[in-house]
Amino acid sequence: MTDIRAKILYGASVPMIKAFSGTMLNMDIDQKNPLPEGAKIIAPNHPSMIDPFIMASILGQRSYILITDVMFHVPIMGAYLRRLGHIPVAPGRGQIAIDCALEHLQAGHTVMIFPEGANSPRNSGFVKERTGVARLAIASGAPVIPTGIFLQRDRLQTLKSVVSGKTEYSHWYLRGPYAITMGAPMRFVGDVEDREHVKDAAHQVMLKIMCLAAESQQRWYRNNPPLTGELELP
Repeated sequence: MTDIRAKILYGASVPMIKAFSGTMLNMDIDQKNPLPEGAKIIAPNHPSMIDPFIMASILGQRSYILITDVMFHVPIMGAYLRRLGHIPVAPGRGQIAIDCALEHLQAGHTVMIFPEGANSPRNSGFVKERTGVARLAIASGAPVIPTGIFLQRDRLQTLKSVVSGKTEYSHWYLRGPYAITMGAPMRFVGDVEDREHVKDAAHQVMLKIMCLAAESQQRWYRNNPPLTGELELP
């Protein structure tokens, strides 16, 4: 019964998210390959808090997303995330989240993880990758789909909130261009206990994500050039 309710909630959520993205965002999506059947790992960069919702809405299938535990303590939002079966990642309890994600992959599900582990810096750049994406890929054998997101960071709205007595800051993107490039599947094998191998695999994924994010940015500006003369003085 719980899974049926989750499917109903997912089915109701997707049209609402698409209505938001279709109205407020200028979407530009380039998917280089069809998504593989069965278990797979979607790995995007993370410039804003809306990324999990937008990505989930474009996949065309239900996914299980690793999301910072803080979000599960936000009223209403937390209940929504729990009912959809998303995976909380709490400080010091990362292995529990990885184990839960592995169970989903073993069942043939789609898992989404943001290798940065947090929002990208407010102005530019990326957070150094964490190793979760590599550990999932090596342990499960599932392909990683690197994904690069571009948005105009000067449009980000920083929200200050208090969650469980702690002040939190988050970056929300409510209007503007939003370009996505989904790359070819990447596969990794080897010993998941080999730390250097795991770190190298995670870095390979992050490098590809960075390239795809740059490609998203270049494609957006190529297709939407600035108006000539708009800043010229009389």
